Amino acid sequence: MGEAIFMKSTSLVLSLFMFLSLGCSSDESTSYTNTNGDFDVNVTPISTGSWYRPKNNTSWQWQLTGPLNLNYNVDLYDVDLFDTNTSMVQKLHKQGKKVLCYFSGGSYESWRSDATSFSKDVLGSPLDGWEGERWLDISHGDLKPIMRARLDLAVTKGCDSVEADNMDGYSNNSGFALNANDQLAYNKFIANEAHRRGLAVALKNDLDQVIALEPFFDMSINEQCHEYGECDLLLPFINHNKPVFIAEYSSNYKPSSQSARDLMCSESNTQGFMTLILALDLDDSYRDSCF
Repeated sequence: MGEAIFMKSTSLVLSLFMFLSLGCSSDESTSYTNTNGDFDVNVTPISTGSWYRPKNNTSWQWQLTGPLNLNYNVDLYDVDLFDTNTSMVQKLHKQGKKVLCYFSGGSYESWRSDATSFSKDVLGSPLDGWEGERWLDISHGDLKPIMRARLDLAVTKGCDSVEADNMDGYSNNSGFALNANDQLAYNKFIANEAHRRGLAVALKNDLDQVIALEPFFDMSINEQCHEYGECDLLLPFINHNKPVFIAEYSSNYKPSSQSARDLMCSESNTQGFMTLILALDLDDSYRDSCF
């Protein structure tokens, strides 16, 4: 009797273990089902349209703060959506440059002009090291009109593409019980809404979901994948002739460590990435290019 109970209990434990293992699989081919969010994870990518489609070898500059330096001979400028006015976008266009407009899609920023649009229900934990920022509940439908309005602003200003930052809240201490399905559904929503407006769209970080999200996005922007040894996860973009733009901030890649910098750049160029070494504040106080 006791032995039978033990065997039955063991069987239940093994079954539970297999269930949890399957449910927590990181295999991107898994069929995800969103059970509690206001965004649909099962949408298909909007893949036809006339928006800008950058190629693997697109050169770029990223500056979000300080007076914008227009003197770099690159194909694409990544600038702040709110702080860059329409006339500046037009100047860049006159120079033959495309414009990528940055905003945070996954965090609240207290200083933004639309900050009062966010209800208390969607505001979560502070972002460590970033004063005035809090994670958003990206499963909450209240974010839809706010993000649509931001994408409309990008169209009004003449942006060619958009970069939504902090699109990996589910893997951070957000203050909400977010899961991978929530993040996939939200990121797909942002990508499709951008494409509906004729905007190209970049996936920011979120390395664990690259395979599932690559079909929805036109490019990837990553911070510090060389420093953390994660760049191989971005190769699905390269394999589909979509550029990967990387920013590295470590002092290990600055002139005092030339050999480390040269090795990193060699690896970056071999993989087809477009890597910049920048100041963390993205204020143009330091810039070096691997391309």
